[in-house]
Amino acid sequence: MISRRQFLRADFSSRRAVLRPPWALAEAQFLSQCDGCARCVKACDTHVIVLTNGFPRIDFQTGECTFCKHCAETCPTGALQRPEADLAPWTLKAQLDDRCLALQGVVCRSCGEQCETDAIRFCFTKGGVGQPQVNAAACTGCGACFAVCPAQAIALRDNAVYQEACA
Repeated sequence: MISRRQFLRADFSSRRAVLRPPWALAEAQFLSQCDGCARCVKACDTHVIVLTNGFPRIDFQTGECTFCKHCAETCPTGALQRPEADLAPWTLKAQLDDRCLALQGVVCRSCGEQCETDAIRFCFTKGGVGQPQVNAAACTGCGACFAVCPAQAIALRDNAVYQEACA
């Protein structure tokens, strides 16, 4: 069975990618090492880690990830790697789709106002509404923009496609 969102995006695959906590191993390895102890869930200060089908996943509807490292530090099995200075938590980036209100000509800056790294900016157009642009290099994939979007036009993906930056 597919979700309504998958149907509306013409994604008829029955397998959906699950967002795992920061510093998670590759999916197959993660599933073989994680024992479902839920220590990462309890350690998450922003409550974005939830347990589903016995395994932790990220739910950006509840908040954002601050990359505090508590989840990885409490993982007893190594399914979440101990964070090192040069180890990125993940490769997720925000991506806007056509449902974005600003792209439809409606003034909305909810996502940009929540973005602490200024990865989402609005390019002004003469006589029009500022158009959102995501700077992939600045985006941490924290998810702060996700829940505040009134049109649910933001996805966090590993392989996000980006438009040109403001001129």
